[in-house]
Amino acid sequence: MPREIDLLGIYMPTVTLLFLVTLAIGWGIDRVIAWFGLYTYAWHPILLRVSLFTCFYGVVALYFYQ
Repeated sequence: MPREIDLLGIYMPTVTLLFLVTLAIGWGIDRVIAWFGLYTYAWHPILLRVSLFTCFYGVVALYFYQ
């Protein structure tokens, strides 16, 4: 994957696209967790959301930057 992506004449880093993909994946998984009511078992739901996003971002980044 190239290090920069040309988006309407603006060069953006690839990590920006990875961030947006991870944001969509994280939002979907967040909705599933909320629908099942699993956040009631979390000590700090916001901390759980941030840590899940960090893990997903790491997995997506490692997949593209092998």
